Amino acid sequence: METQNVTNPVTEFVLLGFNYSLKIQQFLFMVFFLVYLMTFLGNFTIFTTVITDYQLYTPMYFFLANLAFTDITQSSVNTPVLLSGLFSQHKTVPLRECILHMFLFHFIGGAHIFLLAVTAADRYVAIHKPLQYLTIMNHEVCVVLVAGSWAGGFIHSATQIALLLPLSYCGPNTLDNFHCDVPQVLKVACTDTYLTELLMVSNGGLLLIVIFFLLLISHTVILVKIGRQVTQGKHKALSTCIAQIMAISITFIPGIFIYARPFKTLELDKVASIFFTVLVPVLNPMVYTLRNIEMKKAIRRLVSRVIRDSSQV
Repeated sequence: METQNVTNPVTEFVLLGFNYSLKIQQFLFMVFFLVYLMTFLGNFTIFTTVITDYQLYTPMYFFLANLAFTDITQSSVNTPVLLSGLFSQHKTVPLRECILHMFLFHFIGGAHIFLLAVTAADRYVAIHKPLQYLTIMNHEVCVVLVAGSWAGGFIHSATQIALLLPLSYCGPNTLDNFHCDVPQVLKVACTDTYLTELLMVSNGGLLLIVIFFLLLISHTVILVKIGRQVTQGKHKALSTCIAQIMAISITFIPGIFIYARPFKTLELDKVASIFFTVLVPVLNPMVYTLRNIEMKKAIRRLVSRVIRDSSQV
């Protein structure tokens, strides 16, 4: 497939994807398809369980259900593009579709990052203010925090797209990635994008760095609190907190690698994108929710209800 030259305006992009042999790409297709299936089933189970089980109508599970929803939608935006690209050597994407994909990707991803911060704040209040917890994290506050997270994701994404739309693109129209993303698209702009890149870094990369360090500080404080004061179930609480720190690191470090530097595209960008667009959504349920005994009981109750209702039909 020929790419457009520098004299013609770009109306579509060619995603280079992964240039491996057919057998390797077929193997990767099966792996990523299974990962997507696990992501969808795991997060859908969590989301359905929380909204149907009144015993889980608490602030923590309200936030975890929203995290599960972002994992479902984020993986559904990115993984199908990855899977379709593995079927062909190069995948062609119209410019408008590329812009829409980037908007949805950064909208959901931004909301997910803010929800992680909200979830950490919820756990901080639960541990440091246990007697006032339900008063502080009442229903109205929880709704405002979740709505604010989605609004923050929308503002972040709209800002990214607003910086991209005025630019003209003259090629070459190849994007060295498996999906449309800001760093690769900026590189095919006809004009000098240095100022735009700085604005993008401040809007994306700097935000990731700040939230990442706030989350690390929050979890470190919680670790110290658990180590000093918790006696019963200390080992499990410590292991859960450490697992969450690892999950946060896997989420943020690849994103910081891509978005917190001027947009010089590297081969590792595709690997980093795989981590936080495909792998992280399948890990989050196991780290944040499925280790929880109360959630396990609620899932068993949900399965029992489904089986009982099915047998009565």
